[in-house]
Amino acid sequence: MTETANAAGEKPRKRLFIKTYGCQMNVYDSGRMRDLLTPLGYEPAEAPEGADLVILNTCHIREKAAEKVYSELGRLKPLKEEKAASGGAMTIAVAGCVAQAEGAEIRARAPVVDLVVGPQAYHKLPEFIANVHRGRGDALQTEFEVEDKFDALAAPARQIDGYSAFVTVQEGCDKFCTFCVVPYTRGAEWSRPVDQVTAEARALVAQGVREVTLLGQNVNAYHGAPPAGREADGAWGLGTLVRHLARIEGLARIRFTTSHPRDMDDDLIAAFADTPALMPYFHLPVQSGSDRILKAMNRKHTAAEYLAIIARLRAARPDIAISGDMIVGFPGETEADFEATMELARAVNYAACFSFKYSRRPGTPGAAMAGQVDEAVKTERLARLNALLAAQQTAFNQSMTGRRLPVLFEREGRNPGQIGGRSPYLQAVHCEGPASLIGHIAQVEVTGASQNALSARLVPGETRAA
Repeated sequence: MTETANAAGEKPRKRLFIKTYGCQMNVYDSGRMRDLLTPLGYEPAEAPEGADLVILNTCHIREKAAEKVYSELGRLKPLKEEKAASGGAMTIAVAGCVAQAEGAEIRARAPVVDLVVGPQAYHKLPEFIANVHRGRGDALQTEFEVEDKFDALAAPARQIDGYSAFVTVQEGCDKFCTFCVVPYTRGAEWSRPVDQVTAEARALVAQGVREVTLLGQNVNAYHGAPPAGREADGAWGLGTLVRHLARIEGLARIRFTTSHPRDMDDDLIAAFADTPALMPYFHLPVQSGSDRILKAMNRKHTAAEYLAIIARLRAARPDIAISGDMIVGFPGETEADFEATMELARAVNYAACFSFKYSRRPGTPGAAMAGQVDEAVKTERLARLNALLAAQQTAFNQSMTGRRLPVLFEREGRNPGQIGGRSPYLQAVHCEGPASLIGHIAQVEVTGASQNALSARLVPGETRAA
């Protein structure tokens, strides 16, 4: 494809559409891909129609994830043909974990795809796309080059859409839970150096960001190289990193996700007590309340050990809210195993919890295990668990009624004169107020609650710059 300059001598702008599947890490990755491509003249498009470049940033966490990608590629094929018929060209790339897992099979099954790029190679997208346009280079790029990736990503300025942003600090997983594909698609655990994370956070704050969420497949396994001049410290853990970032002027809130029980340490728990910027909301997946199922999952913790961590967190920060993940219907799960999960949920009393039916991930040990649970049984158990979790979340939200909470307002509301934001507990909060409060933290008094949101009124004179 040949580009021609317009009358002003500028290169024509090109349209980029990215469809993101799955986790917050993919949301971060999609944003960084956009940042990499902006200097090449790509502008975001709201839909694939007419786009010059379409990227499907895929997730492999659920069963049949690849089939959903092929279905989407089927819808893109006529759009690509239509673009070609009008004298243009649409480049289609499949990125993310399905790209890593399926590799060359994607291009074999879907010739409409021009480029397959894994999650640890997307920093080379400009080079890969240029090679596609020149008819050179390998259309399959799935190397594991995490360190090279983040070195390369340090240069492009991030485009920020709001007052909260993700910052990846850790990637990969060494845990090898038997239901999970992450170790195979994201590689071994690796942590970004402290100076690199700090520089990205400072740059975000300079653009108006007031809250950062630190991301990692096992974020509390973070063990990054210390700042320059402090090499004698050895690797920093997540608690030390959080305290370091909390000293950035203008950074009002810090969160992190997702953690593993095996990587909880005293220093991180203490950070909830001694670091006001660290929000009192902690996501700690458990997956099952049955020790027998936890062992089959290779979680390497027991239900009692998980509950002990929760107790330590609540002792350190009494107002902390706990969220989690649970899987129903793992191979071999009996009614007694499921009831143990229900009992654990009752013991924790979650503020929020994500629950899923077990689905086979190709290539994982769980997919080949005996005792696969009938789909109808999984559906019925999930309904019972969801009813309990929904009641807990509603009760937690209702417990906020009458309380005063600091809210970071991020957007205008659906109704005229309404603004919306997030509480320290990640709850959506809606109230009447001026748009001038967007980007600031203000105290509100909660006047009502549902399962998914809080309504509130502003407390006069209780606004501060975030």
